[in-house]
Amino acid sequence: MRYFLLLFLGIFYYGITAQPVEEAPLVYEGKGPFEQMIIRGVTLINSTGAPPVGPVDIVIQDNIIKDIKVVGYPGVEIDSSRRPQLIEGGYEVDAHDSYVMPGFVDMHGHIGGRWQGAGGEYVFKLWMAHGITTIRDPSCGNGLDWVLKHKKLSEEGKITAPRIQAYTAFGMGSEEPISTPEMARDWVRNNAGKGADGIKFFGLPPDLFAAALDENKKLGLRSACHHAQMEVGRWNVLHSAQAGLTSMEHWYGLPEALFEDRTIQDYPLDYNYQNEQHRFGEAGRLWKQAAKPYSPHWDKVMNELLELDFTLDPTFNIYEASRDLQRARRAEWHENYTIPSLWRFYQPSKISHGSYWHFWGTEEEVNWRQNYHLWMTFINEYKNRGGRITAGSDSGFIFQLYGFAYIRELELLREAGFHPLEVVRSATLNGAEALGMDDEIGSIEVGKKADIIIIDENPLQNLKVLYGTGAIKLTEDNKVVRVGGVRYTIKDGIIYDAKQLLEDVKEMVDAEKEETGWTLKQPGMN
Repeated sequence: MRYFLLLFLGIFYYGITAQPVEEAPLVYEGKGPFEQMIIRGVTLINSTGAPPVGPVDIVIQDNIIKDIKVVGYPGVEIDSSRRPQLIEGGYEVDAHDSYVMPGFVDMHGHIGGRWQGAGGEYVFKLWMAHGITTIRDPSCGNGLDWVLKHKKLSEEGKITAPRIQAYTAFGMGSEEPISTPEMARDWVRNNAGKGADGIKFFGLPPDLFAAALDENKKLGLRSACHHAQMEVGRWNVLHSAQAGLTSMEHWYGLPEALFEDRTIQDYPLDYNYQNEQHRFGEAGRLWKQAAKPYSPHWDKVMNELLELDFTLDPTFNIYEASRDLQRARRAEWHENYTIPSLWRFYQPSKISHGSYWHFWGTEEEVNWRQNYHLWMTFINEYKNRGGRITAGSDSGFIFQLYGFAYIRELELLREAGFHPLEVVRSATLNGAEALGMDDEIGSIEVGKKADIIIIDENPLQNLKVLYGTGAIKLTEDNKVVRVGGVRYTIKDGIIYDAKQLLEDVKEMVDAEKEETGWTLKQPGMN
């Protein structure tokens, strides 16, 4: 029974044994790395919490930031004699009046899926077009071999893709049911031997979970967990963190750790987990069953998680349709950038994961809005007390599109109470720390890799300028224009034209539309 539940959660919902999606093509689309690259005249947002500073010139040699030099003052002509000199054969990026930030880290990046019809190139280019230079694949739904192959190709600069961290779904590839702690330890050791960077759990019986986490910790690997309701009644987030889990996904398992007057959520007696409207509808009532914010038990759980240096990856965006379905399905990027097969997957369905719109209405949305308020209160206070919050998208489900949804996640962190500089840090340095990569990426500092976003607008003033579709602005002469969108994404010292990558995606979508004669229609519309 215990193994059946593991497979049910992993295979049915996330397709971990499905055929892999198409591979990303071997094509070199960037420029570099160069012996030297200088980015000229930018305002720097370095993501450490420091305020913006500029103009600066950033000197990169091969793939390493070698110098960050302040070259003047705002509104004052720059003295060229103060600027670092370009060597023969070097490459110069004129980015005066632009802003730079570190490349984003998406802590919950599924690389498409066969059921969604979202292939590797499509997903990778949407991410890179939005400045996402690192992703953690939480379950390796295309198979560990597929993910590790693309990880290597990305490292070598042979495909246009973020760097990849592979977190295998626990139990993937096992030839027989994992039914004892020793079998769990054997699987963990085997997973590490294959080259995985960590493990994604969906919940396990306590003895198996404790053994797997202990062995994974001994091996020095990291871990994530979606504490699904099938096991959370006897093992919540606090148990996992105490046993060695390094990060939690979404919020499942956290309200349960905060229960005071119950041990199991208040399920209606006709509830069926297999019915996803039941599952998500009742999830919207869960935070109201937990301890009140700032109460003694609420504080106790938070402080213990802080003491354990535990990472929270909330993925606010993936559930936003639950509180406003119309907004999610009417997002302006669907028409040009959502591939038809993915749009079909989003439609109300009894078998497609996350398509729980059987009869979604006002009552469900009101519950979810209240849910968000309580959830965001915990996340913001966790950050205020020194806890690590990261940014993840979980795209490919529930009307959330790769790249675009990640930027929406940043807006939702802002809604939760984060200062824009705290939002940027969550999206960059915090993610790098959670992955154990902060000595290489996550901030723009001398000695780190050249992972940089260049954008013409100030994202701190308006995070919407980070969307590929940009932000709407009225000019001084009363014209409505679109501004923003990432201009360049630099990853591993290779510079990519982000707007061209987004145009490539549109061409893929247009080609599938033409081939299938498809037009986007809202659910239930003829």
